[in-house]
Amino acid sequence: MEAGGGPTLQPLLCLAWVAAILPIVFAALPIPAAAGGRLLHQLLCAFSSRGKTARAASSSSSKARFTVPQKFFLHFYVVGVVATTTLLLAIWFYAYMKMTPLLPEPSSYSTIASHLVGSSNSFSLASFWSSRPREHKYRVWRTVFVLILMEIQVLRRLYETEHVFHYSPSARMHIMGYLTGLFYYVAAPLSLASSCLPEAIQYLRYQIAEFIVKGRARMPDLAIDPTHLLKPLLNLGWSQWIGAAVFIWGSLHQIRCHAILGSLREHKDSDEYVIPCGDWFSRVSCPHYLAELVIYLGMLIASGGSDTPVWFLYLFVITNLSFAAVQTHRWYLQKFEDYPRSRYAIIPFVC
Repeated sequence: MEAGGGPTLQPLLCLAWVAAILPIVFAALPIPAAAGGRLLHQLLCAFSSRGKTARAASSSSSKARFTVPQKFFLHFYVVGVVATTTLLLAIWFYAYMKMTPLLPEPSSYSTIASHLVGSSNSFSLASFWSSRPREHKYRVWRTVFVLILMEIQVLRRLYETEHVFHYSPSARMHIMGYLTGLFYYVAAPLSLASSCLPEAIQYLRYQIAEFIVKGRARMPDLAIDPTHLLKPLLNLGWSQWIGAAVFIWGSLHQIRCHAILGSLREHKDSDEYVIPCGDWFSRVSCPHYLAELVIYLGMLIASGGSDTPVWFLYLFVITNLSFAAVQTHRWYLQKFEDYPRSRYAIIPFVC
């Protein structure tokens, strides 16, 4: 068992993702109306609707009560930045202090500090950290690398939400979609960090306990060496750099697609929509969603593919965005008589 009860975190995250994925899968299946298929599909369409696809659903006052302004998208990325930054700093500190072979192992902690974190042997945790095999140290630094990619993603999305998109005052989204977004931007970085988060938390608890016992005056000074902080990231394997390349490719296209979408309404208060064109819009109706699939595929590749929660995270991204893209594609076809019929919803030649 990993320090800090590690095995419990990943199963919980997997269960959470399964609970989020199954309703989308069931709603997409051709379940007979008598068995509740139509009702489930309508409910999920209402929950996932936002912006232009939510306008008809929120036209009545009774339904509008269960919606929030679409500009609340900003909250998703604020939560994502806070969650990702916290996890990144915690695991990067742990990796720097205990998973860098260039640094000497610090002396063992006192017996009192050990008891404060629930250990019966003052050398047990020190031995645990110093005996970590090379492949485990590699896994911790790989987690830091993937969290850096996630940090780039949420920071960019936060910027775009504030400065690129101009949400109409009438643009709404369902409260369930809003809560799902908040869940996602907490669960996603947790899933990316799940393989080593429990032991990193245990290490931080141990550091805090030592600080309480020794006091600031008796604690060693923390000197950050940039080479020790960054060199392990540069020495990671080929899968991390391939994943980063895929991530950058998807990000560049998403930036372009978001710029196109953000420029469609010259007047911020206007509800008029036009057919978007350019970049991947020539092939699909929702290229920004397709780019998101590419972005998270890059993270999956960079993670090494050995952590089950990351696979479930990516499966949720696929199912959730595909369902939303199909609804948006149908809206375009109904809204514009001259809409290009050759376009797919999200994945060329698939859907």
